[in-house]
Amino acid sequence: MVVLGFGYFSQVNAHDSHADHSASGLAISLTTDSDGRVWQARTSKGQVWVSSSEDAGQHFSPEVAVNTKPMKVSASAEARPKIAIASNGNIYLSWTESLRKAYAGYVWFARSTDGGKHFDDPYIVHQDRAEITHAFEALQVAADGTITVAWVDKRDLVAAKAAGKTYNGAGIYYAISTDQGKSFMPEQKLADSSCECCRIAMTSKPDSTVAVLWRHVFEGSERDHAMAEINKAGAGKPAIVRASYGRWKIDGCPHHGASLAVGEGFGYHLAYFDGAGNKPGLRLVRMDGQAWVMTPPRPIGDPKKNAGHPALLSVGDKVWLAWQERNNEGMDMMTMTSLDGGKTWGLPTLAIHSAGKLDYPQWLNVRGQSMLAVNSAEKGLILMPYPQ
Repeated sequence: MVVLGFGYFSQVNAHDSHADHSASGLAISLTTDSDGRVWQARTSKGQVWVSSSEDAGQHFSPEVAVNTKPMKVSASAEARPKIAIASNGNIYLSWTESLRKAYAGYVWFARSTDGGKHFDDPYIVHQDRAEITHAFEALQVAADGTITVAWVDKRDLVAAKAAGKTYNGAGIYYAISTDQGKSFMPEQKLADSSCECCRIAMTSKPDSTVAVLWRHVFEGSERDHAMAEINKAGAGKPAIVRASYGRWKIDGCPHHGASLAVGEGFGYHLAYFDGAGNKPGLRLVRMDGQAWVMTPPRPIGDPKKNAGHPALLSVGDKVWLAWQERNNEGMDMMTMTSLDGGKTWGLPTLAIHSAGKLDYPQWLNVRGQSMLAVNSAEKGLILMPYPQ
């Protein structure tokens, strides 16, 4: 493995992190708290485990089990446990339990109010208990402490089939907690006709508005993206807007979710995969958050190397983008940086090359330091700082 980049990098080897380097074992989630600690969530033997690092990922604390009763936890590239930390230090986890029936699942939630020493008993977020798809959940904690969980849900597809009606894709449902995760309000439907197997992207503005981005099945089976804002505490019905116009027609889910970040002084940065036309690949746009006007999609990465699975971080006018590329020689992690809010970008840079598998990229903001985080089959978890 070759690790490039700037300055030092932290590497946690298999012994330190007790890493499982199977395909599912690479699928971890990371976040940071206000004190600069890096927190990790992963799965092993039917349990979700949490640990933290006080030295930018060089060493992690002993792991704490979130669910004491093992279950079949989804832990794949597009569907993995999520971890988020509120400003008061509460730690929140969400994950999907795979049920016996094909494609069926329940979305679970748990919290810790003592800094991760132990977790309250987990519970299912949604009130619907039908053995159907509730999966690919996303977790977001807003500045005011409101917790939002969104997921792919097939209850409306099942109902349509029972009534002899047609229904494209699945639905997007969400539930909100305003009591620090003690409970969730009854779930609400955000949209019909989402893609069935692409991860949902979520972020939140300083005013606690939560933004949701997902791959949508538009008329004619065009699998572009849709977006909506959930107002503070879920007030009002969210308006759905089309967020991409590639007009990719495919009768199936591409298992390729997008990335979303709040812009400085405007709406959002979006990065996503578009398979339309003779030049499929990654696209990068800026989206106005009021008129919902977007810049022309900018092609990113090398389509001959299957560029995909992007991750974004936006801090002030600086924006960082990372994505995977792969060929017969192995996998690359590529990065690009903008210093003017995404108006212009530097050249793509190779950050990591590996002959083995690499997980999706993730960005962290550690005490104001942006860091690229990648879990690898060869070297374990790698964290690389980037210039501010």
